Amino acid sequence: MATATLSNTDRLRELGTAPIGKILLKYSLPAVVGTVVSAIYNIIDSIVIGHAIDDPNVVSGIAVTFPVMTLVTALGMLIGAGAATRVSIVLGQNDKKMAETILGNCVQLTLIIGIVYVGAFSMFIDPILKMFGASPNTLPYAREFMLWVLPGCVLQNLTFSYNNVMRASGYPGKAMYTNMIGAGVNAVLAPLFLFGFHWGIRGAAIATDIAMLITAFFVMSHFFNKKNTLHFVKGTFRLQWRVIKSVLYIGMAPFLINVAGSGINAIINNTLYSYGGDNAIAAVVVFNRFVTIFVFVIIGICQGMQPIVGYNYGSGRHSRLFHTLWLAAGSAVVISTIGSIVGAVFPRQIASMFMQDEAQITCAVNCLHYTTIMFWMVGFQIVATNFFQALGMAGKAIFLSLTRQIIFMIPMLLILPPHMGLNGVWAAFPVSDTAATIVTASLLFFQIRKIKAAKNA
Repeated sequence: MATATLSNTDRLRELGTAPIGKILLKYSLPAVVGTVVSAIYNIIDSIVIGHAIDDPNVVSGIAVTFPVMTLVTALGMLIGAGAATRVSIVLGQNDKKMAETILGNCVQLTLIIGIVYVGAFSMFIDPILKMFGASPNTLPYAREFMLWVLPGCVLQNLTFSYNNVMRASGYPGKAMYTNMIGAGVNAVLAPLFLFGFHWGIRGAAIATDIAMLITAFFVMSHFFNKKNTLHFVKGTFRLQWRVIKSVLYIGMAPFLINVAGSGINAIINNTLYSYGGDNAIAAVVVFNRFVTIFVFVIIGICQGMQPIVGYNYGSGRHSRLFHTLWLAAGSAVVISTIGSIVGAVFPRQIASMFMQDEAQITCAVNCLHYTTIMFWMVGFQIVATNFFQALGMAGKAIFLSLTRQIIFMIPMLLILPPHMGLNGVWAAFPVSDTAATIVTASLLFFQIRKIKAAKNA
């Protein structure tokens, strides 16, 4: 049966009956396309800014904004990822009323949190950026970009939250179009505002804001349509603590991943500035943007995996649960291995895409040599962490999300740079990847045995 002819009931039933390979591809492919397109337009932004503005400090200035934008993303995931997982589980339990209650509650929650953080970030933007590694040379660029892009971030959070729920409720293709629309708008407007209107870094931020507005309108209009599987229902917008608590509990794992990532970025940026100056911070832009492509493909696989795992866990179909996990994990390892190989073979070509200054390029090449050595492990680690999240096991997902950034990365940043200099910062990446993957594999296999034992009891 073609997707276009599926009834709302059939959309949910196929999560528990269709062949795993087929249904994982159906849900993951649109998610992969959507996330990769989103990654590409972020990469295009960096490329355009790096070549449109003739000042090497602009690349470092953009790098300083990454931790702040990561915090914004974290707040979106706190609600979006939690809502999508809870919706999948309750739909697997045939509780559509609760799914619609989650849907309504999350609108107000997203807007309240968004208004609070936009106001707070705007008031304290300079000290925040300095904390994340801004120098006197890079602060003006970082400040200008953030002040213009912050208002649109609330729309970004709204889009992220409801795009995930759209996918979880049986519309993976439409969720893909959401990302494609935003990416297309931004890819057209950013070069126009930078090269055509000569608006500088402000133009890139305005292009992003417009893209966020259009995508938010598109995704929210889906849930105002009463013909869709889930839609907004009168009486579900009043905040209910038990609903909010269940969403935030699950969303806490990806939230903490990103908060930890933001904190680690601040530590990394400040450490890099101490050992390599602004050029070293610029090198992180190259690494982050390069691995983003591969990480976003893996995240797309996880997004496709999440409703299948959540639905089958909720309905007690454990064999389908594990089949989905191993297929997703194997695919993710292949993707991250490709990233390792490309980063090792073409570091100069990759760096030259984002910057013009030779000193920055040389530093970025050295960065890629170190940081991509063990990147092939990252695919498994991301899928395993998201598997726990999809099961609603937020505590274990939170623990795994913190192993790399907090438990291993911070000690490595304290131990290695004093002995190895700038290379010690780069070396902390593969060491942390390896240690975190070992811990993740151990916990995953233990949990699988526990689920199987409970089923046979």
